[in-house]
Amino acid sequence: MHHKTNPKYRAAAVSYLNTKPFLYGIFNTQLEKEVEIQLEIPSVCAEKLKNGTVDFGLVPVAIIPELETPHIISDFCIGTEGAVKTVAIVSDVELSQITDLYLDFHSRTSVQLAQILLREFWQHQPRIHQAKEGFINQISGTQAAVVIGDRCIGLEQKHAFYYDLGEAWLAFTGLPFVFACWVSNKPLPIDFIDRFNLAMQTGLDHIPQLIQLLPTPSTDFDLSMYFNQHISYPFDRPKKKALARFLKYLNTDRMPMIQDGPETRVLV
Repeated sequence: MHHKTNPKYRAAAVSYLNTKPFLYGIFNTQLEKEVEIQLEIPSVCAEKLKNGTVDFGLVPVAIIPELETPHIISDFCIGTEGAVKTVAIVSDVELSQITDLYLDFHSRTSVQLAQILLREFWQHQPRIHQAKEGFINQISGTQAAVVIGDRCIGLEQKHAFYYDLGEAWLAFTGLPFVFACWVSNKPLPIDFIDRFNLAMQTGLDHIPQLIQLLPTPSTDFDLSMYFNQHISYPFDRPKKKALARFLKYLNTDRMPMIQDGPETRVLV
């Protein structure tokens, strides 16, 4: 007798520390039988979703306007309500003194956010450079960099100025910020979405256990504080408002659909 196996969804997810609770949830529920996860840097996750090599992904939100029919499929995201700790402009001089700014190539969302804040909030326009591997070593004098993800860890001690972009966005808009969402190019079955959201919640419920399993990335980096205070996972109403605001700054008319329970509606 042949048992029918579930077809697996292919999904890309960001390979950073902040994604670990989501992965923990997938691996500790039955969902790993349905989802095959590929871990990548954010820009590669975005590319895979764009070219259809994955069915959905935890992708940087700046990719949304480039998708044909973007659907946000989960009640959870990678967001922050103020300081995020791992997305920053790192500099040896005050922001107003920066002449050259290197942009991390791992994610366009943070890079777009930095440019919006420089233009609209700080009103300072340094020369912009697309960074290459090793760019962190070029932070010196009036040369600064937008740095994201795990490689931010420890830089706060090495450089005099660390401008947290989550904190700056909150000061500018009064809103939280969404860095990445679970997005597909088409609606997914509601029963799968329910199971997926349950897996995400399971992962978040097990953050205390996860912290016991993970190595501490740096002696003065507090994992518990990072997961519980700096990253905010619920894709709630303020975050939906914040995402709509950010997408408007990208000058796009293409707002994603949101699969909210049984109904699908436009993010506004």
